[in-house]
Amino acid sequence: MPTSHSPVADRADATAPEFALGVGNEEYRSALRRHPAGVTVVTLDAGNGPVGFTATSFSSLSLNPPLVSFNITRTSSSIDAVHAADSLVVHLLGEDQQHLAQRFARSAEERFADRSLWDRLDTGEPVLHDTPVRLRLLVHQLIPAGDSTLVVGLVTHTHVSDTESTAAPLLYHDGVYHRPTPLDTTP
Repeated sequence: MPTSHSPVADRADATAPEFALGVGNEEYRSALRRHPAGVTVVTLDAGNGPVGFTATSFSSLSLNPPLVSFNITRTSSSIDAVHAADSLVVHLLGEDQQHLAQRFARSAEERFADRSLWDRLDTGEPVLHDTPVRLRLLVHQLIPAGDSTLVVGLVTHTHVSDTESTAAPLLYHDGVYHRPTPLDTTP
């Protein structure tokens, strides 16, 4: 079962007056839109049917133990399922999978409507077909952070597709999907 972060360990209370000095929402968004991010889709089933969403906040956290993280806003339609889940799957999308990123950014009832796009693992989680990499996680910690929850997951299984192993990742930058282009490294 996931553990919650203890508020005692927080360095500062987000409601404290000094947080009022933080930059405004638009200034914050404008700055961070310029930072590219890999695109993932997170899928799970906490007992009430498949749930999934697009996430660009995915990050490697620790090698030993193998931990990864992503965040989900507290207003997301998927937040209750994430809090109830013991496990989930993170799919790292390839450059040709913009359609999956867009599908899982839509309203919840549309995400799993096309049954040809997904199946279930033996452990019960919904899994998307043909993603270059997927990671099965046990939910390790749920940490409240501002208007989001930081999800920390222990990686229990990886799958790297043989046919897509050389596929470039799908990136999101400045509100648009991109594919990476190698830079010329010759002097």
